[in-house]
Amino acid sequence: MSHPAATLSGTATSTRRYDLDWLRIIVFGLLIFYHIGMFFNTEGWHAKSTHMNDAMEPLMWLSSPWRLPLLFFISGVAIRFLSDKLGAARFARDRFWRLFPVILFGMYVIVAPQTWVQLQESGDIGPDFWTFYQGYAFVWDGPWSVETPTWNHLWYVAYLFVYCMLLAPVIPALRAIADSKALKAIGGLFERQVIGPILMIVLPILPFVLLRFTLVEHFPTTHNLTWDWANHANSLLILLYGYVFAKNQALWRAVDRVLPWAGVLTVTSFIFLYVSYSTWPAIENNMALVWTARFDRIFFAWAIILTLLGLARRFGNHDNAARRYLTEAIFPYYILHQTIIVVGGFWIGSMGFHVWTEFWILVAMTVTGCGLGYELIKRVPLLRPVMGLKWVATPRSGRAVSSTV
Repeated sequence: MSHPAATLSGTATSTRRYDLDWLRIIVFGLLIFYHIGMFFNTEGWHAKSTHMNDAMEPLMWLSSPWRLPLLFFISGVAIRFLSDKLGAARFARDRFWRLFPVILFGMYVIVAPQTWVQLQESGDIGPDFWTFYQGYAFVWDGPWSVETPTWNHLWYVAYLFVYCMLLAPVIPALRAIADSKALKAIGGLFERQVIGPILMIVLPILPFVLLRFTLVEHFPTTHNLTWDWANHANSLLILLYGYVFAKNQALWRAVDRVLPWAGVLTVTSFIFLYVSYSTWPAIENNMALVWTARFDRIFFAWAIILTLLGLARRFGNHDNAARRYLTEAIFPYYILHQTIIVVGGFWIGSMGFHVWTEFWILVAMTVTGCGLGYELIKRVPLLRPVMGLKWVATPRSGRAVSSTV
């Protein structure tokens, strides 16, 4: 299968982890709709509707703590299986040729129209795309305040590429740690009655609590590769969690056992955070409530990841034609979607549609554009590697297959 970031096999017998395939598809799909929401909410973005409102913002904020962390977790699982299959050196070469072309093509071709729209909306440039593009591509930082060229939503791919390159030389050490008696014992401890679920929820979040009160205070998320240290620490840590979980069956059994506990914590945390975010102006000066919400956000992120992993293992460990199509298609969808949203939204924004008409037109444009784009991409050999697909198409089959990442 073809997702370069997170396609994986599931066990030593080389059957796929369909549950994680489905989770990856769902999370990328949610990300697409999140970015459609960004066109309509009141936060700064590349293009904005004239119907901006804050109605959906609390729900959007509640998806932010766990969407990308779950993708990095799944990528960590994939890294374990792929690096075991290829070895450290071949793993590094494979990741380079699967991810770097996507980043380069994405920055110079896919993302450029987003910046063009953004600078038009800010009044910095006129509508001449070629004049803009010369500054975007050939004069770094351009004659404007926006740093160019940029990767915008493709920061996940750029960061994953860097993490793979950094981890490749230490793959043998990582494997030894993941397979150590100590981590197997921790997995067994997490499987125990009562104490196991408590430890499964509490212990893994402690490093994130530490990061919240150290790096996060000084390095707010910027997606600037060289100055995004809190984001790097959080993303790389959850990726390593995925690597450790990948072949530790005791940890996966602990995920099954903790599901009811994690589900209850997810729901209660969600309710508290939703009420807090919806009434933030009234509580932002109450530091006890503010810090409770900050703590709860960390618990919520890990609880919902555990809940989704457990639900996917219980209900998503099956194959069908939709999974086979979407496992390959979802990454090109991800690459394409934000440019379609930004350019499409900019185009329809001045037509005077009602907000719901505008919303459904933008949804239709995004889904149709991604679908047609993928159908073109998979048929053009030169486009496949720069849009996240394997250089040569893999024949589809209904059976489980080993990872080709």
